[in-house]
Amino acid sequence: MDKKIEKKRFNKKTILMLVGGVIFVGLVAYGYSLSLNKVYNADPDKITINKVLYGDFEDVVLLNTSVVPLTSVIVSSPEGGTVAEIFTENGASVVKGTPLLRITNPNALSSYTSSETSIIEQINQLRKLRLDLEQNQRVMSQDMMDIENSLRTATRKYKIDSVLYSKKVITLQEFNISSQDYEYYQGRKKILREAVKQENQSRTMQLQQIDFSISRMNESLETIRQNIENMTIKAPVAGRLSSYDPVTGKSYNANEMLGKIDVLQGYKLQAGVDEYYINRVKEGQSANCEFNGKTYRLTVKKVIPEVTAGQFQIELTFDGASPDGLRRGLSLQVKLTLSDNSKSLLLAQGQFFQSTGGSWAFVLKDGKATKRNIKIGRKNHLYYEVLEGLQKNEEVITSSYDQFNQYDIIEVSK
Repeated sequence: MDKKIEKKRFNKKTILMLVGGVIFVGLVAYGYSLSLNKVYNADPDKITINKVLYGDFEDVVLLNTSVVPLTSVIVSSPEGGTVAEIFTENGASVVKGTPLLRITNPNALSSYTSSETSIIEQINQLRKLRLDLEQNQRVMSQDMMDIENSLRTATRKYKIDSVLYSKKVITLQEFNISSQDYEYYQGRKKILREAVKQENQSRTMQLQQIDFSISRMNESLETIRQNIENMTIKAPVAGRLSSYDPVTGKSYNANEMLGKIDVLQGYKLQAGVDEYYINRVKEGQSANCEFNGKTYRLTVKKVIPEVTAGQFQIELTFDGASPDGLRRGLSLQVKLTLSDNSKSLLLAQGQFFQSTGGSWAFVLKDGKATKRNIKIGRKNHLYYEVLEGLQKNEEVITSSYDQFNQYDIIEVSK
């Protein structure tokens, strides 16, 4: 009788295949896990590691400032033209009225000369009219004198003839002639007096108008002559000439800046501030700087909020007299105080901020750094203020993350 042989469920080949499959799956899983947690081996000599500190956060910003005069007056020409002569060099000390340069403008000069001639002619015509009015006044005055003289003669003869007629010495016809002459000159004097009165009123008004017109024309004439005189540009104030570089033959437009005069009555500081601080820098804030071994206090006098190339401009003035020895163009480092000191967690500034924006950082523990979300507040010239995500004495990689920004774990070899 034949014996039934049972087939084995797992033979050697099947077992090997299963083991191989498990190993393969394990390798795939391991590789996948590695892909999820990319690791970068960093050389400790090529990265910067800083501990989180706890202490006073000094809310200040360091500024590189330039020394400029407290007051500068712009030198310009009211009339455009071409530089004909240069009398003064850049950097020279000048007093008010010092000739700086002369410009020429043939068209403007011709126009001024024509206008000047026309105004002089009008003034002469008005003066002639004034003379005519005065002459007319003299004529009427002479006429009045003649009438009054004739009236006195007629009055005297009328009185004499009245007596003679009453005594029958003269005839009625002779008396009537005297009476008629007397009445005639009386009426003529009355008419002439009224005419003189009206003429005087009219003449007074005309003379006032003539005087006013001549005055205005003389002002225009003076303006024209002043414009011609202004072709020689003169220093408007006393001080030191700067930003002044004219060239003979160069053309300038009307009111174009030719240079500046720095009034030597003190100095102020100008600085460009990172736009990060644009909402925190305000007029009246305090600052200080050192110069020749002494510390000087300053105040923010002006904030210009227009941002150019990532910066806005501010001006600071000294609390008191400017230090001796300051000169235009000197650079001073100023510490601007934004608010009072406060206790905070502090993290040294580093280039990691450019990579993360301060939203996360690599935190180091036991030679391995991992990403952690953090929150950064204010910053000064040394530290960031840590608001969330870090504890005192924790170590953080603060150098640039450019080489390992895409990795999740940084292993720092010993």
